[in-house]
Amino acid sequence: MASFNLQVVTPDGLMFSGEAQSLTVRSVEGDVCILPNHINYLTALGMGEARITADGKTRRAACIGGMLSVQDNDVKLVPTTFEWSDEIDADRAERARAEAEDKLAQRDKLSDHELAVAEAKLKRALVRKSVAQGR
Repeated sequence: MASFNLQVVTPDGLMFSGEAQSLTVRSVEGDVCILPNHINYLTALGMGEARITADGKTRRAACIGGMLSVQDNDVKLVPTTFEWSDEIDADRAERARAEAEDKLAQRDKLSDHELAVAEAKLKRALVRKSVAQGR
C-alpha cells in the first residue's frame, strides 16, 4: 500500500514519526485529507480532530492550531496542541467546557479579549471532549 513520511511535532516533542497511508486534519478553511503523492501544500491548522492511518490502523487525536506542510511526499504536522484520543482526560475536558460556558453566560461583563478567550476555551474543550468520546 502506498504511503508517505509523516512527522507530528508539537512544543512537547515528537508525537508520531513514520509511514502513513492518510492524514485528515482541520485547516482554518476546513478539513483536508492528505494521501500519498499529494501535491505540495502548506496551510494553517484550525481546531478539530486529526486522523492518522498507519499500518492499516487509524488513530484519532485532538489537534489545535499550528501548521501542516506537504513537500514531495514528506508531511509535517506541527500543531500547537496534539492529544491522542486515549490520552485525553474526558472529565477535565467536561470541566473546562462547563467553566467556559459559565464565563460566556456573563458575556455582557466581559471585554472583547475576555470574550474571545472564553469562546476559544469552549471550542477547545468541545474538540477534546468529542475526540475523547469517539464522535
